[in-house]
Amino acid sequence: MMSMIRPKTLLAILILLAFLVFVEWYFGWAPLLAPWREVPLPGVLGALVLAFLTYWLRALRVYDYYRAQMRGRFPACLRLTLTHNLLNNLLPMRTGELSFPVLMARDFSVPALHSVPVLLWFRLMDLHTLALFALLALGSHLLGPAVAVPLAAAWLLTLVVAQRLAPALRDRLGTPDDDGLRGKLYRVLDALPGNAGDFWRAWAWTFANWLLKLAVFVWVLGLFLEAPLAAAWLAVIAGDLTSVLPVHGVAGAGTYEAGVVAALLPFGVGGEAALAGAVNLHLFLLGSTLLGGLLVPLLPGGRADRWTR
Repeated sequence: MMSMIRPKTLLAILILLAFLVFVEWYFGWAPLLAPWREVPLPGVLGALVLAFLTYWLRALRVYDYYRAQMRGRFPACLRLTLTHNLLNNLLPMRTGELSFPVLMARDFSVPALHSVPVLLWFRLMDLHTLALFALLALGSHLLGPAVAVPLAAAWLLTLVVAQRLAPALRDRLGTPDDDGLRGKLYRVLDALPGNAGDFWRAWAWTFANWLLKLAVFVWVLGLFLEAPLAAAWLAVIAGDLTSVLPVHGVAGAGTYEAGVVAALLPFGVGGEAALAGAVNLHLFLLGSTLLGGLLVPLLPGGRADRWTR
C-alpha cells in the first residue's frame, strides 16, 4: 500500500505526523488550545463572517473576469471558489490548484488553455499584493512611513508595465492560423487581460481581498499573543506564503506554523508564544475553510452550454 503513495504525498503525511508529535512534546495540545475558551464568541463569529467575505471577493474576481460566460450565475461561481479554496487548503503540495481548471471546464465550459493562464495570473497578482503589504509593514517598522509609502508606490508602478506586457506580446505574434506551439502561445496570451479595464478591476478585487484577509488574520493572531503590529502583519503574510513551497504538510500543517514563527522571532516574540499563536491562527484558517466547504452543497452548480470568447 505504501508503495502506491507518491513520494511527495508521503512526505506531506510525514510532516503532518511529525508536527503533531512535536507540538504535543514541546507544548501539549491541551494547553495550546486552552485560550480558545477565553476568546469572546461574538469576536470569533465576526472574524468568520469577514473571512467568508474574502471568499465572496475572490469569487467576484473570477465572476467579473469571466462575466460574459458567468453572467447571472454568481452562486455557481461562489460554489466553484469555495470548492477550490477547500481543496487548495487541505490537499498537499498545492495539488488543489488543479481543481480550478477542472471546475471551470465542468461548470462553465472554459478550456484549460484559457483558465490555467488566468489562474497563474491571479496568483502572480496575489504575490505582488502580498509583497506590497510586506513592504509597507517592514518598511514602516525599519525606516518609517515617510520612506515605506514611496517605496510601496514605486512597487505599484510595476503593475503599469505588467498591464501592457501580455497584449504587446500577443500583438507581436499576430493571429496564427495553425494549432501548433505558436497558436497555443497566442491563445494563452489572449486569455490574459487585453485591456486596462479588465486588468485594473481584477487587481482591485485582489487588493480588497488581501487587505481584508490580512487584517482579519492579524486581529485573530492578536487574540493569542502580543506582538508589534508590523510583526503580526509579516507573520500572517509569511504563513500564507508557505503554501508556495515545493514541500509542505497536509493542510499546510507544520510549514504554515514555521512561516508564522519565523516572522515573529526577529521581533522578540518568544518561541513558545509564537508557536501557540501560529497553531491557533492556522486552526482558524482551517475552520473557516471547512465551514466554507459546508456551503458548497447548498449552492447551485451545473454545466454551461458552451464556451464563448
